[in-house]
Amino acid sequence: MSQAAPSPLATLRATAFGYAPRLLQGRGWAVAALVAVPVGISLGVFTFSRLQGLDSDPAEALRIFHDGLVKMMLPIMALVAAPAGIREDLEQRTLPLLLVRPAAVWAYPLGKGLPWFLWGAAWLVLGALGLQVVGGDPSLLLGRIGALVGAWWGELALMTLVGLLFKRGTLWGALYFFLWEPLLRIFPPFLQRLTFTHYIESLAGSRAAEVKTHELLAQEQVTTHPAVAILVLVAFGALCWALAGWKLHRTPIGLAGSEAEG
Repeated sequence: MSQAAPSPLATLRATAFGYAPRLLQGRGWAVAALVAVPVGISLGVFTFSRLQGLDSDPAEALRIFHDGLVKMMLPIMALVAAPAGIREDLEQRTLPLLLVRPAAVWAYPLGKGLPWFLWGAAWLVLGALGLQVVGGDPSLLLGRIGALVGAWWGELALMTLVGLLFKRGTLWGALYFFLWEPLLRIFPPFLQRLTFTHYIESLAGSRAAEVKTHELLAQEQVTTHPAVAILVLVAFGALCWALAGWKLHRTPIGLAGSEAEG
């Protein structure tokens, strides 16, 4: 007698709960350290300065947020976490073991990515709260949390999709994050809206650097309403997860592992 396939929601839940313990292994703690280390060092310096009777620099939290978390740590988190999901199963040829029972194949990328999103989001929230101690503006706290968590959702989803589309997905992702995104300030408004940095800055209410009049190539930076910015990040992430599911559904899965080679 044939066994009925579980619903997509059941597949998603079973995959997420089954994969969650992996977060407490080395890669999971590496993702956590990418947030905890820079914020922790900043808190240590802040505490030492106070004990020495020195005044703290109110701009320090702003620099850590934009130059540390947004520009460096957040992309690296996505580059580290995304390959640990469905791409790892393809390369190690373990994905067929997940499919011994009928299941909604397209739900697996989100099912394996959701624990990583929740894990990373929790540490990003803690990091944003830590920056408040260093001297963050209280009025910007919710915007910063929304910016970090929203961008993490989108960047993790994008890297999962890129990892399924390209054999060298991590390389292409790194080129996007560290070559395309830094060019924000010389992009015209339309291209600015094709970067995560634009929506992060719109949500956070602050920018990493302002355009100076002497910078000939600099373009006037535009701002998107925060409600629209978070909606764009959430919708973009959902689209990437859906496309990743579609790509996996169209990928031939077998024990030979040829689908992991191209």
